[in-house]
Amino acid sequence: MSCEIEIFQVDAFTDRVFGGNPAAVCPLTDGWLPDRTMQSIAAENNLSETAFLVAEGDGYDIRWFTPVREVDLCGHATLASGYVVMTHIDPSVREVRFNSRSGRLDVRREDDWLILDLPALPPQALEDWSGVADALGVEPGEVLQNGKMLVLLDDRSAVQDTRPDMGKVAALSAGGIIITAPGDDCDFVSRFFAPAGGIPEDPVTGSAHSVLAPYWGERLEKTRMLARQISARGGLLKLELRGDRVWMTGKVVPYLQGRITI
Repeated sequence: MSCEIEIFQVDAFTDRVFGGNPAAVCPLTDGWLPDRTMQSIAAENNLSETAFLVAEGDGYDIRWFTPVREVDLCGHATLASGYVVMTHIDPSVREVRFNSRSGRLDVRREDDWLILDLPALPPQALEDWSGVADALGVEPGEVLQNGKMLVLLDDRSAVQDTRPDMGKVAALSAGGIIITAPGDDCDFVSRFFAPAGGIPEDPVTGSAHSVLAPYWGERLEKTRMLARQISARGGLLKLELRGDRVWMTGKVVPYLQGRITI
C-alpha cells in the first residue's frame, strides 16, 4: 500500500533562491518511517540534508539524513524545519522547539530573520596534522578539532582557491573538514567538505559554525560576529555566543512544495 508524505524544499541562510543551502523537510503525521525508508528518501532527494519531523508534546522530534547516512546535528535543515513549521504547519507560533540527538534546539522568528540555537563546540589543537596539506593541497597555519577538523588558512583567497582531493579528505576525517580564514567584509569566511558523509562540499553549514564561532570569538575577542561561507552558492550567518550555545541568525527562501509517494 502506498502513502503520501508532504515535502518542502527551502534554501537556508540566504535571501535569494538558488543561494544558501537547500534542505528538504518532511513532516510525518503518523510517526517515524522505517530508517531504511527515510534514508532512501534522503538519497532520492540528493540534498546535503533531509529533515524528518514528528510532533511531540509542544515541539517536534527531528532527525537528519544525508544521502548516505543519519547525522547527529544539522543546522541549516533545522533552520529550514523551523521555517516550515512557522510558515506551513502552525503560522501562529513564533518559536519552535526541536528534540534531537544533540539535545534541544530552538528556532525563533524575528521579523524576516530566523534565529537557530545550537550548542557551542570549541575545538582543541590537533598535534598530528599528517595528511592535511596533501588532502587540501594547501599548507595549514593551524589545525584543531571537535568532531569536525578545523583548518586555519591565511586569508579569504586561500580558502576560495582550495581544491581538495575528496578521496583523501574522506579518508582523513569522517566528520568533515572546515577551512577558514579572516574575512574582508565579515569577521571570517569558511568552506566545509564532508565527502565521507556523501557531501563533497556543503554550501552553508550550521553545525560547522558551532565549531567556528567559539574559535573566532576567542581569537577576535567578540561575542557577535558576521560570517560568510564562500561556497559556490554562498551563505551569510549572524552569530552570537551565548555561554555554551551559539545563536545563528539567517534567512530562508522557499523553493518547492509537494508530495512524495512511496
